[in-house]
Amino acid sequence: MKLAGASAAATMLALIGPLAAQTSRRVSAVSAGATGDGVALNTAKIQAAIDKLAASGGGTLVLPQGVFLSGAIFLKPGVNLHLEPGAVLKGSTNTADYPKRMTRVEGHFEEWLPALLNADGCHGLRITGSGTLDGSGAPFWKAFWDARAKDNKTKNLDVPRPRLALIENSKDVQLSGLTFKDSGFWNLHMYRCQHVLIENMSFQVPDNQRCPSTDGTDIDSCQYVTIRGCSYRVDDDCVCLKGSKGPAAMDDKDSPAVEHIRIENCTYYRGGGIVTLGSEATIVRDVVVENCTIKGKVNVLRLKLRPDTPQLYEDVHLRNITLEGGGAQIVNCAPWKQYFDLQGAAPPKSTVRNVTFENIKGHGSAFGQLAGNAGQSTISDITFKDIDVQLDSPKLMAERGINIAIQNVVINGKPYEMAPG
Repeated sequence: MKLAGASAAATMLALIGPLAAQTSRRVSAVSAGATGDGVALNTAKIQAAIDKLAASGGGTLVLPQGVFLSGAIFLKPGVNLHLEPGAVLKGSTNTADYPKRMTRVEGHFEEWLPALLNADGCHGLRITGSGTLDGSGAPFWKAFWDARAKDNKTKNLDVPRPRLALIENSKDVQLSGLTFKDSGFWNLHMYRCQHVLIENMSFQVPDNQRCPSTDGTDIDSCQYVTIRGCSYRVDDDCVCLKGSKGPAAMDDKDSPAVEHIRIENCTYYRGGGIVTLGSEATIVRDVVVENCTIKGKVNVLRLKLRPDTPQLYEDVHLRNITLEGGGAQIVNCAPWKQYFDLQGAAPPKSTVRNVTFENIKGHGSAFGQLAGNAGQSTISDITFKDIDVQLDSPKLMAERGINIAIQNVVINGKPYEMAPG
């Protein structure tokens, strides 16, 4: 991944140089007293091992084969985590094992549950291996649906559910090889991180089961993030680019722009979209998605436009996308009104510009839609190029006044032309 200039590279080396030499020191969680029988609660012993490693100069905590039941644990600067084949870090289903604390969630901070695995200010962090983080999600999903059945106005945060991992305020982060499964809430939440590589990961929930808010990867107020070689089978957005929300979002210093995102060589089986911008997002720019395959009913691109939030989505490019599983919509750009509050302010403006779809092949359900909030949204410079697809609903539903370029687009065997008006 590219660093922003030589000075940034020097700063990064200064931050992580002392940590790099420590990664060879490895300590087994079992030698620290943890038990991988799937029954004993290991929170305190795993945390003690992390704290001891940090105090003695850092290293890597290793989980060997076994099922290590735990509540929330907190990595420390200089401490990495490696899960060997057959190793499972399994989340407790007791919310008391995730003591509430001030945390970033849904574009703001509030007292809520931490994740199963947490890291803050851990520059040079490596979380690796071929093991699994298992969120034991079923009881959390049931609790949400039970609450929603009693009160259909129940919101996500009304029912506390832990994420699998929250990594924040960290630079030069790599996660590779792991499976994230059955998260109670979001799977992997990255907040205010830079220069991140998420590689060869699997994010999954059971098929034929509603698993609310199980986003695969939430990139919140981060820059220079690459996601590659990952697979997604989730019951919400696969990759979601997030930030702040509300009429004053542009002034939110805790939520810098999401920029320089690369998503490549990923496979999608289930979820809302290859990539979604929103539902909490203010500025998102320079996003490239390429060489990805959709094998289920997953949208190519979702753009959520909140009527209560000023938004700028620009320079978003998707190319070399294959639809193998019937797909869903190529584009879904629409108002997102599930929850919003103008707080007495005038409706803010939103802008979507310079979005391209290039070299898309296969079979999907619909071309999709391009629509904004009336009187608030400007959508411009949308290009569809070198596309050859079979679609059940071949018409692009687009509002008047949007400048759309159609270049070598073939749908159901016929050249596509926009209908007048």
